[in-house]
Amino acid sequence: MPAALASPDHRGQYTSMKMGGKVNQRTRGATSGMDSSIERETNVSPAADRDPAPRAAAPDRQPGWASLALRLGARAAFRPRLALDLIRLVWAFRRRGWYRRAPFLPLPPTEYIRWRMHTAYGDEHAVPPAADIERFARWRREVMHL
Repeated sequence: MPAALASPDHRGQYTSMKMGGKVNQRTRGATSGMDSSIERETNVSPAADRDPAPRAAAPDRQPGWASLALRLGARAAFRPRLALDLIRLVWAFRRRGWYRRAPFLPLPPTEYIRWRMHTAYGDEHAVPPAADIERFARWRREVMHL
């Protein structure tokens, strides 16, 4: 390797830049019966190893409740048992007197949802993954023998 493209770092690793921004790291030393050098590729630039200042994480765009409903609806369209489990789940958590207030849908109270998200995910405004809702609906059916 040309000296301009490879240099050892403080851990005894040689890092060289490849095409496409990938880094080729080669570790020197014994590797319990395997080849003495291990190569792995990552999408981290060599400057990231040398930069001691942490970088601010990009804000994650978390999908909302409408997106969750669409994903669950799509899953339920192909799995009738899941559709029945989800309908029973929504009906069990509906707000009392839901038919007296707009939007006239059997939805759970907002305060209850915030409390559930805080206790489950540590954030009142968290939106659970569709797999968690699906797993809970199946668990509820099995435990309650529905």
